[in-house]
Amino acid sequence: MANKMDFILPKMGESITEGTILNWLVQEGESFEEGDILVEVGTDKVDNEVPAPAAGIMSQHLCAANDVVQIGSVLAHFEEADGLLASTSTSNPEVLNKSSDKDQQIAHQLQNNNVSSSESRERLPKKNAVSSSISNTYVNQDLFVSPLIDAIARENHMSYEELARIPATGHEGRLRKSDVVSYINEGRPFQFAQAVSNEPDPTAYRIPQLKFDKGTGTIVEMDRMRRMIADRMVYSKHTSPHVTAYVEADLTDLVHWRNKNKASFQEKHGERLTFTPLFVDAVARAIREFPNINASVDGKNIIIKENINVGMATALPSGNLIVPVVKNADQKTLPEIAADVNRMANLARENKLGGDDIKGGTFTISNVGTFGSLMGTPIINQPEVAILATGIIKKRAEVLTRDGVDSIEIRSMMMLSLSFDHRVVDGFLGGSFLKQVAMNLEAAPKEDI
Repeated sequence: MANKMDFILPKMGESITEGTILNWLVQEGESFEEGDILVEVGTDKVDNEVPAPAAGIMSQHLCAANDVVQIGSVLAHFEEADGLLASTSTSNPEVLNKSSDKDQQIAHQLQNNNVSSSESRERLPKKNAVSSSISNTYVNQDLFVSPLIDAIARENHMSYEELARIPATGHEGRLRKSDVVSYINEGRPFQFAQAVSNEPDPTAYRIPQLKFDKGTGTIVEMDRMRRMIADRMVYSKHTSPHVTAYVEADLTDLVHWRNKNKASFQEKHGERLTFTPLFVDAVARAIREFPNINASVDGKNIIIKENINVGMATALPSGNLIVPVVKNADQKTLPEIAADVNRMANLARENKLGGDDIKGGTFTISNVGTFGSLMGTPIINQPEVAILATGIIKKRAEVLTRDGVDSIEIRSMMMLSLSFDHRVVDGFLGGSFLKQVAMNLEAAPKEDI
């Protein structure tokens, strides 16, 4: 007799807690083999194909396309063909959502009691200096609070008015657990926000309610990845006070060295020698000198990362950007870095990057010079604290001084800019790190490859 099994959404990578059902590839009543792709799931980092843990017949889909589901949720039921236990089990803690036991218990209780969203909203406490003048109509209509969010809010004594001010990044503008957790880690900046009042406060700042003529033309709806990029960029600017520093580097010697060695490099190592591996190598060596730039912020704590994993912003065929990561870049030789860079660039062009390729980054490079830009002011890739932009390498007449004598020469110059999080990176650290990167690039390798 066939076993009735649960098909569970497995863990998909670091910090991923939920996914969006994109497409079922096996319909109800259809059979499949172990390892066949049953469903495509999109996350805030990459799209994933979820394989079957065992051969069987699909009995029932429990969610449909565009549904947002938590890691560890049961997506479908199926009958296992060979009667063997599936490799994924609801008792496996690795695939369960990392909610606290208390949150899970309260959420489960609310769901079992069939508590409506309006009832859960009305139960939420009103406190922490938020005026009760905000009407129940505003409270009950503008935001959906799930049982899990309700449980987290109760545990942290958060009013509904405070929840309503948290930027929501979930499906159709819903609050996600990660939104609330990030907000709490930031120190709850809206905890004492003033409520709406009928009497205007002449000293308060208010966002102007301006109406712009947006014009007419072809309307193009953002795709899912573009919406995620937009949310992340707005979140990063809201979270990190950005400061940008600039420096200019003379890459004449590096350009000559690469031109001389790129053919022999490819013949010897089987890899193209672009500028990107050289940039990654220079950044990794600079991070070793200034490890505090390789960090993230956790509430009031700074986490100095043990590994140096350098991400490189890469354009997809759709025009959207993704950031594949060179792991442990400081421990790799230039040929090894080039192999990683070329492999992931090729996968990006084919839309085949996997979850492991884009997770774990600790510092990011954006090569805006690829598009002809002289320089740029990049937005920090959260939760990192700095991002480097490299501009176009351009020949220019420069004044050089040798032995006290000035001369004008044609040099290959490049602008570099570093955007950093001024909460934890001051001007001295940011400027010193940026100058070290430039010095590493100017000191071209002394030996041919």
